[in-house]
Amino acid sequence: MSSPLYSIQKKTLFSKSLVWQINKDFYHQNGIAAWSDEIVPHQITNSSLAATAYAELIYAFLKDVESDTTSDEIVYILDLGAGHGRLCYNILEHLEQLILDSEGCSTKYCYVLSDIAEDNLSFYSSHPKLQEYYKKGLLDISYFDAKESRELVLRKSNLTIGHSDLEQPILSIANYFFDSLSNELYYFQNGNAYDCSVSIDSTTDPLGQSARELISGMELSYHISNIKEQNFENEIFNKILSQYSEECTDTYILFPKLAMECLSNISSFSKKGLVLLTMDKGYKEIQELAGRKKPDFVKHGSFSLWVNFHAMSEYCVLNGGSSMFDANTNISIDLGCLILVKEPSDFHLFKQAYRKHSSQLNLDDFNNIKNLVYKNLPSVNLSELLGLIRLNSYDSSIFIKLLPSIKQLSKDISIKQRTRLKQTIIQVWSKYYSIKDDYDLSYELGGLMYDLGYYDEALGYFKYSSDTFGNKIDVDYNQILCYYQLREDELFYEALNAAKLRFPDAPAFLKLDNLDMG
Repeated sequence: MSSPLYSIQKKTLFSKSLVWQINKDFYHQNGIAAWSDEIVPHQITNSSLAATAYAELIYAFLKDVESDTTSDEIVYILDLGAGHGRLCYNILEHLEQLILDSEGCSTKYCYVLSDIAEDNLSFYSSHPKLQEYYKKGLLDISYFDAKESRELVLRKSNLTIGHSDLEQPILSIANYFFDSLSNELYYFQNGNAYDCSVSIDSTTDPLGQSARELISGMELSYHISNIKEQNFENEIFNKILSQYSEECTDTYILFPKLAMECLSNISSFSKKGLVLLTMDKGYKEIQELAGRKKPDFVKHGSFSLWVNFHAMSEYCVLNGGSSMFDANTNISIDLGCLILVKEPSDFHLFKQAYRKHSSQLNLDDFNNIKNLVYKNLPSVNLSELLGLIRLNSYDSSIFIKLLPSIKQLSKDISIKQRTRLKQTIIQVWSKYYSIKDDYDLSYELGGLMYDLGYYDEALGYFKYSSDTFGNKIDVDYNQILCYYQLREDELFYEALNAAKLRFPDAPAFLKLDNLDMG
């Protein structure tokens, strides 16, 4: 006998239903824990590989702006729904290196982290890895809601950006952002578009439940109702809807009205318009919209939907802009570009950089390679693991996942592999951006460096661990052993005596008294 369902909301127009507010509530309620507790998947689209692609596209954009204008005004880079901010950190690290290594770029920029959750904004504001960028004026933070916000209030510089305030075009990043915005939903049949409504039930009593619990137990029922009248105030919306009525039949199509309004809104901040980079799962060709069933809500703590990039591209083109999407078919992740500029511009370096990245290894490909390695870890050797880490631009999340295997394999290691592993550790640490307060990567790296015989380097990681997480028996013990291996007698006894005072009952330190320092 099936369990009874609890009603959350009766039949309501899809775009007006409570599902969108519940999803929004999830991010407000969980804040940074949505990612630090591994509730919402985030590793691939916030990886060093993704950041490298974004940084090189941003650099090309800045060079195009430099050659196209005499204005010395700052170019603002708006990161929409930035989550934990790790992507931003790795973008800035790579972008600054690009500028340093090249002939330079005179175009000034400021990267703006935005989100709807105050917990996330506070996290960015105080994160130690971001402080230097705030000091240099290269980074700022702002609350931004795709539906409600009509201006950007930059909290570090105390600057407000509103309609037509910017002389330079604005660049925006929408990394897994549009897939959680509300959509209209229509069913197309025989040249007609029908409104769709949804009713929401729950498998458990929703009273007093958190947004996460509501989403987990949520069941949706879809209802086709009246023929949709093409009465949007925006005529371009009506044109896109007409195209679907003419070319699509027996299919459900998500219509991203809010996403397109968001594009227009952000574009209005600049007198020159908007260039937006987006990475997400979605449909970019009209053929992909044929024969679609009722929307599939992908649940991962919150929920997300596949994005109708075709409609967004058409919106840009019909507004005199353009779009770029990889011609290759990707399984789940596309990197695309939507351009809404008010004056013609070639952006030739930017487009060249996009073509380069779309023809190379992309995140979809890398994800498949990574999963293949994970499935076959017992038979993968150390060089192959280090190759995978390098392939993903030394991303710390991949390294941490592979760390147990690396430790085991490093017990029997060649001189070249030893050097390569040391270089890998240094690169991984330079890109590490913590979102989980209780994970001490510095201690793990110190231990690995010690086992490899790099005692000076190990000391640096152990010191960072002590400074960040406080003194612990294991960390103090390893630091003292480093001094012993380096024959630093004075530092050895100084550190040992201090550790005994901190941990008088720890037997580990008593053994160290008997070490031969000769």
